[in-house]
Amino acid sequence: MNVTALAEALDSAAREGRPLAGGGSGLQDTAEAYAVQEALVARRLARGERLTGFKLGFTSVAKMRQMGVSDLIHGRLTDRMEIPDGGRFDVSGLIHPRVEPEVAFLLGDTLRPGADPMAAVAAVAPALEVIDSRYDGFRFSLPEVIADNTSAAGYVVGPWSSPGDLGNRGVLLELDGRLVEAGSTAAILGHPLRALAAAARLAGALEPGTVILAGAATAALPLPPGTHVRATVAGLGSVRFTTGEGA
Repeated sequence: MNVTALAEALDSAAREGRPLAGGGSGLQDTAEAYAVQEALVARRLARGERLTGFKLGFTSVAKMRQMGVSDLIHGRLTDRMEIPDGGRFDVSGLIHPRVEPEVAFLLGDTLRPGADPMAAVAAVAPALEVIDSRYDGFRFSLPEVIADNTSAAGYVVGPWSSPGDLGNRGVLLELDGRLVEAGSTAAILGHPLRALAAAARLAGALEPGTVILAGAATAALPLPPGTHVRATVAGLGSVRFTTGEGA
């Protein structure tokens, strides 16, 4: 397995909208996978992108059991992935995009392992993440999804507000005004704060200004062009965007 070659293949798949076959990467473990992810993100940064955030995956206990894993996975967000709240997002170049509602944290101080995670939080917000696996049919091994930067494709953050009790807030996902998923922030490791603490453990330290996506509160759903998407988190408000072509 060649780290550089696989990072280049994943990068090309994303830029060209051309999926790779999963299961044939040669990745053996998560250490190799994160090395590929680092090389993949480095290619984006070399083109002028800027790191903006940190995202967590497999924050649902049921999903971890389904995938046969015992820990979370993580990836990086860049400014090219940002979607303005209420804006448009071009999905024409994506392979098979999906969307899921999340809770976002904004750090006002450095988040360090073992410290009180909320002490570093400046604000929280409802959020939506667009995922788009670069593997054909969303079929991949655990190391492969890690290498693919946990399928990160885009994200939109709603209005920021002061942190409060996030333990069991209702979460709604609507497509074109139709309720398609309903869940709770409790689906995120039982409490989103656990995801925040996990982010510190996995990253070592995260700097002020970092946006952290804590993980999905419901299942991810397919996202065709021309779709209006809205997520609402009780007590935090709503966040929305519309898909299009050439947006």
